[in-house]
Amino acid sequence: MKKLYITLIALFLVASCDILEFDDSINNSPNSPSQAAAQQLLANAMMSLSGVSSSTTGEFLGQYLAETQYVVSSRYPSGGVSFYGWYQGPLINLESVLTDEFSTVTSDNQLAVAKILKAYYFWHLTDRWGDVPFTEALKGGENIAPAYDTQKSIYTNLFALLKEADAQIDVTGTIPSDLIYSGDMSKWKKLGNTIRLLMALRLSEVDAATGKTEFNAALTAGVMSSNDDNFVYKHLADANNQNYWHSQIEVEGREWWALTKTLVDLMEPYGDPRLEVYGDPARTTGDYVGLPIGSAAAGQNTEAFSLLGAAIREQDAPVYLVTYAQVLFAKAEAKELTWITEDAETNYNAAIEQSFLQWTGSTNGLAAFMAEPDIAYNAATAIEQIATQRYVHLFMHGYEAWAEWRRTGFPAFALSNGNAVPLRQSYTETESFNNTENYNEAIQRQFGGSDGIYDAIWWDK
Repeated sequence: MKKLYITLIALFLVASCDILEFDDSINNSPNSPSQAAAQQLLANAMMSLSGVSSSTTGEFLGQYLAETQYVVSSRYPSGGVSFYGWYQGPLINLESVLTDEFSTVTSDNQLAVAKILKAYYFWHLTDRWGDVPFTEALKGGENIAPAYDTQKSIYTNLFALLKEADAQIDVTGTIPSDLIYSGDMSKWKKLGNTIRLLMALRLSEVDAATGKTEFNAALTAGVMSSNDDNFVYKHLADANNQNYWHSQIEVEGREWWALTKTLVDLMEPYGDPRLEVYGDPARTTGDYVGLPIGSAAAGQNTEAFSLLGAAIREQDAPVYLVTYAQVLFAKAEAKELTWITEDAETNYNAAIEQSFLQWTGSTNGLAAFMAEPDIAYNAATAIEQIATQRYVHLFMHGYEAWAEWRRTGFPAFALSNGNAVPLRQSYTETESFNNTENYNEAIQRQFGGSDGIYDAIWWDK
């Protein structure tokens, strides 16, 4: 009888719960807020930044690393790559800050940082795939099949977004939970303008007039002026936020990657001190030996080649995303394009010096390096020299190096098992099923119905 009584009481409570009113505050935990704060969303978006650089695919496309075994990805196989993770991760977090849909009230500085990061991520996406969803993207359930915007229109929108961010920043203020610049808004302001500068240079072959205008506007607004301004993702000496290459090589014991012959041949003959940071000498000879990308794995002896350097695989090794040296290389090239009047040689020399300081912490060996005939500035081969030294500087930022190679054609990249370096990444096959109409329209508009890795994107045509 007692058990029956308890059962009836329980049934009564369940049946009548829809008419009972509860004090909501009872079930609200201060440690589990129902709405994410802007600072949390921004910090979470920043946590994805290392993925822009720490990618084996990016290093193969940029020909920095070659596979020592399981040689598949470095041979540039066809097939689509998904961009969904970027939308579902950092971009939706940033959009939530910008729309204030899920976050608490945001400050102008937080909004400006969200705009800069949104521009940076979308720049990364469109330069990899071409046209991508932008205007109709990040709407959640309101639009699960967004149209693709043209790359040209995305660039136009990103320039505008970065201009808005620049005007919105209060350099006397700060933001909390800033994993990059510790709340220093003057550095965020320089970063936004620097991204705008580098994006402008990307238009050199397709829309030089717009490129020149945006480049000079970014310079006027104020770009990076020292290595202290570098946009760097800083890993921790902690397994919860450690360097990807540390986890792969030191923790998992995977000696699967060596420096490419492409890279070593551009550095070793000139005694480039950065090479000692980038890679370790081959254990069999003590020399720096690059592995031809895509070479057969059978009988491959990892001790015969230069593996990734100890400093690069440290647990807390930083990831360099946008740097002052890039600004200087860009200005050197801009002078050759007659976009600006600053001396190209001065900026070229300064770029290499700042690259030495960034990677080695000193200028030891710089004078001898700059005296090398192939390195010393030569107006007749300036564009090739600038592009080549920029490539050496961008080590381990493979996607960015790949983009610059597509734009300039320098340095010369090798075939990988007979395959040329791709010109873009194809869309994931899932898009052709889930977003059929917009997917078909995008590939027809860009490539005449193709979706191949050798179809050139807008600024590369």
